[in-house]
Amino acid sequence: MQFKAYYLSPEGDLKHDLTAQEIKAAFESGQGLLWVDIAETTEGDSNFLEQTFNFHHLAIEDCVSPLIHPPKIDDFGDYLFLIVHGINYAVESEIVETAELAIFLGHHFVVSNHTVPLYSVEAVRQRVEDDGRPMRRGANFLAHALVDVLIDNILPTIDKMTEIAEDIEEEAIHGPQRATLEAILKLKRSTLRIHRIMAPQRELLNRLSRGEFPLIKREAQIFYRDIYDHLVRIEDLSQGIRDGADNALATYLSSVANRQNETMRVLSIVATIFLPLTLVAGIYGMNFEYMPELNWE
Repeated sequence: MQFKAYYLSPEGDLKHDLTAQEIKAAFESGQGLLWVDIAETTEGDSNFLEQTFNFHHLAIEDCVSPLIHPPKIDDFGDYLFLIVHGINYAVESEIVETAELAIFLGHHFVVSNHTVPLYSVEAVRQRVEDDGRPMRRGANFLAHALVDVLIDNILPTIDKMTEIAEDIEEEAIHGPQRATLEAILKLKRSTLRIHRIMAPQRELLNRLSRGEFPLIKREAQIFYRDIYDHLVRIEDLSQGIRDGADNALATYLSSVANRQNETMRVLSIVATIFLPLTLVAGIYGMNFEYMPELNWE
């Protein structure tokens, strides 16, 4: 089991690299702020989560399962269980891959769980080790930092997809090839994957920002509202890219049809020229002895 644990004591002292026993003691104390980040979750981690934190087994199953789960939020009374999605930069693929981040949010603890490395978690962890700032305002602000950086890391992918969409549109107009069609379809699949996670994720952040859950303090709600605004912007940009891909596909099909029409026009001209010659050659090429004009000088 790979995990990193930090504990901010009520006196403001930050402890690093806690052991499993220290994590359990800090959790049971009910004071300070405990953050445990678990990476590359295995079946053994389920026992750790259940025995140490007494989390619900259904939430633990979502953490351990390799299946993709949609963004959601469950209220278990003493804590919230969130699943949010970001971009998976750990794999190289021409089609956008997403990655899950599961968060258990309580009054004095945050437990984050992910099966692939996430730059966003690493960035927050680095800030915690530098000065502890993300943890000094409470658990709901630490959870906000994790989600905020995760969502912000989607924007570089959106910018790259925008550039690809512009290049594809130019290719579709001036020189459509088979590779152009493949690039358009890959771009459409990428935008569809982003749309599938943005729509439910936007509702999730809306619920967190409107005071539905007592664990999210009033002073933190406006920060979750800011993440919601970012999601709306990302979804609008994604919709624009998807529309651009649709336009590029229509342009590609139109360009291919125009090229086919041009080819048919050339073939029609050639056929018009050679048809009379073929007719004459066919008539005078027949093997008849008494055929007019055969003995003419």
